[in-house]
Amino acid sequence: MELMSDGRLLTTEEIVARLRAALKGVGVALPSLGVDPVGAASGEPFALVVLGRCNVRTATRLAAVLEGLAAGGDEGA
Repeated sequence: MELMSDGRLLTTEEIVARLRAALKGVGVALPSLGVDPVGAASGEPFALVVLGRCNVRTATRLAAVLEGLAAGGDEGA
């Protein structure tokens, strides 16, 4: 799990919200992004995050952002 600077653990929902905001910041929206309902219902502390499906335009934008970051750029920032 992710720790906040104050030592508090983020919930899976908070991590999904953080990911959604970060993706939005680089112009990417994953419509199906969320917490896996099966994993969340099991009480497992490390629930799965569902990235879901997206259209080709979104997949292309996400690939471009990741490629830019991997190349040391600031794509989308």
